[in-house]
Amino acid sequence: MALRIGITKESKEGENRVAMTPDVTGQLVKAGFEILVEKGAGENSYYSDDAYTKAGAKISPARNEVFSTSDVILQVNAPALSDIAVMKRDAVLISLMFALTEAALVEACAKQGVSSFSMDAIPRISRAQKMDVLSSQSNLAGYKTVLLAANALGKIFPLMMTAAGTIKPAKVVIMGAGVAGLQAIATAKRLGAIVEVSDIRPETKEQVQSLGGKFIEVKADESVKMEGGYVKNVSAEFLQKQKEVLYKHITDADVVITTALIPGKKAPVLVTEDMVKNMRHGSVIVDMAAGQGGNCELSEKDKTVTKHGVIIIGESNLPSLMPMNASDLYAKNIATFLLHLATKDGFKWEMEEEITKGSLITHKGEVVYEPLKKTVNA
Repeated sequence: MALRIGITKESKEGENRVAMTPDVTGQLVKAGFEILVEKGAGENSYYSDDAYTKAGAKISPARNEVFSTSDVILQVNAPALSDIAVMKRDAVLISLMFALTEAALVEACAKQGVSSFSMDAIPRISRAQKMDVLSSQSNLAGYKTVLLAANALGKIFPLMMTAAGTIKPAKVVIMGAGVAGLQAIATAKRLGAIVEVSDIRPETKEQVQSLGGKFIEVKADESVKMEGGYVKNVSAEFLQKQKEVLYKHITDADVVITTALIPGKKAPVLVTEDMVKNMRHGSVIVDMAAGQGGNCELSEKDKTVTKHGVIIIGESNLPSLMPMNASDLYAKNIATFLLHLATKDGFKWEMEEEITKGSLITHKGEVVYEPLKKTVNA
């Protein structure tokens, strides 16, 4: 029998995305998979049950039926522990898991005998680019940060010459030139802002300049460690040096967008309360790291607050604000990943293959994810 894939409504509060869209569902049905979709799973992303039915999926009114009868569960965020508890033994879960900080989730999967793959753990190598959900979602998030900032700012972004006088362009400082930061640069420039960018990786300078941004140089030291395209470690001394260089740029900005994340750790504080105090009233900070403690000392997760006259936006799930595009890209990422791991007849279980080995968290009742095993045994 063909593998049954279950798609359920996301249980995380405020999540509007869905793991599988009707278009991609149709592609998997043509590949021979059976698709079971929980009733209303796509409604927050504006995908109707009828659209899934026309694509060849079956609709179930019972959430437990989807979890208990599916061979594979595809989700954006990991399901609740109560959902995992009804999954079949040897079933497969594929979702974002962030396993290094979600011990209870990993334990529940192992206890249930569920094999789990984490989309955020897929190695960032060239042949896995079409599976790279972090990049696809960050790209959208970088775009949305600029729109949120422009909407909150009490002035326009571009230079404008009028009969009543000339309006100066807004100044935007972006901290981090990864996928999200680069999209934020491009969007802010399209809206006519002056854009300055800070990143501790000197190789990003050329990318920043190619998009029309001015690169703020902070010389890295030996404490800066990179792995898989991410900063894995940085010293307190370097962060202090970075803050000193950035102080004037931040306090002179109309908009500050921060994007710095360290996987498995609290986000580094880059914008201090003292900096905020010295920014102009009406300036805006969009903290993309609010969900991991925040790059701004005063940001609050999922809240927009005003501190010392500065508007601070702490939206932690930016892709969810664009659920149609975000779901479409996520569905393509996860479908590509699934087709790498399995056919309609079953999983390949190529345990030494780089993508499989790097993203498999639990298997046959055990935790097999190497970074997590090292943490547990430390």
